[in-house]
Amino acid sequence: MVFWQVMGQGPRRALAIHCSLSHSGALAAVSHALDDLLTITAFDLPGHGQSAAWDGPGEIQAESTAIAADLLDGPADIIGHSFGATVALRLAVEHPHLVRSLILYEPVFFAVALADRPELRAAHEAEMADYSAGIARGDMAAAARAFLSVWGGGEAWETLPETLRARMAAQLPLIEAAAPALYGDAGGMLASGALTRVTAPALLMEGARSPATIGAINDGLAARLPDTARVRIKGAGHMGPVTHAGPVAAEIRAFLTPARGVRRNQGSG
Repeated sequence: MVFWQVMGQGPRRALAIHCSLSHSGALAAVSHALDDLLTITAFDLPGHGQSAAWDGPGEIQAESTAIAADLLDGPADIIGHSFGATVALRLAVEHPHLVRSLILYEPVFFAVALADRPELRAAHEAEMADYSAGIARGDMAAAARAFLSVWGGGEAWETLPETLRARMAAQLPLIEAAAPALYGDAGGMLASGALTRVTAPALLMEGARSPATIGAINDGLAARLPDTARVRIKGAGHMGPVTHAGPVAAEIRAFLTPARGVRRNQGSG
């Protein structure tokens, strides 16, 4: 079972894909700010929110991409955050007829950064060391705490409600399930050169306070995707669509209404 909801009443159809350890409602504030422009379908990824649990067989990015495609019957603006942004990319590669534009906030496609800038690997592994150690010893609470310290919205683990901490810890296997796609390019998007053939214009967004790997990922995507715009959100980190929904929505609006203009870099692929 896949849970989905519709937000907004605008003339443009859009699909929103949330980040790992979250749910479709996390993008509600961005959607509300754009409800005159977009009608957004948002769904809960496998194992998240009210969708069915992820049972392990198959590849989670591929399954998520198939769900996204099933929810569309024509071209739409695709808004993705973190893992959800990598699903949006794969949707554009595998189902280009369904993608009018790509709006990607910090796609965690680490394979791109590590291919282009292998010197970042040691720093990235050090940044994730506490998370990896927690996973290795089966301490999911410690792993979730470490994960949130890098990829969260700045909140302290101890201040989160106990039920939320327990849910995040229980969902950690979903992070591990995504690794073959994010680090190993399970979908073949990088190895095949498919990104250079994506026809939809793309907005690549990142927070000014985000990990260095994010900038390297967006650099690599901008070098491959034929039509891109780049935006940095002042004061934001990885959870910018939640913590800085207003500025994020404003940049999306500018991108989708070119007269108000986000400048694009064309022909960089």
